Amino acid sequence: MNRHRTRFWVEIGLAIASGFLLVLTLVTREWIELVFGVDPDGGSGALEWLIVGCLAALTLLFSTVARHERRRVAPATSSI
Repeated sequence: MNRHRTRFWVEIGLAIASGFLLVLTLVTREWIELVFGVDPDGGSGALEWLIVGCLAALTLLFSTVARHERRRVAPATSSI
């Protein structure tokens, strides 16, 4: 059971991290150029929109997997 809890928390952490980067990229797209020191799309913003799409998909994926893991491990409640 402990392995399942660890997996759940890792998935939640990845969902939060990708969600944070998604919001950061939507707010200020220049952080990518500042961190990596390159401008691969020549200032068009196409790469940033691709990254936004990928981060949105990752956030949704990690959230869904964490939710599934939580439901799978959660004890069944009985109705009396």
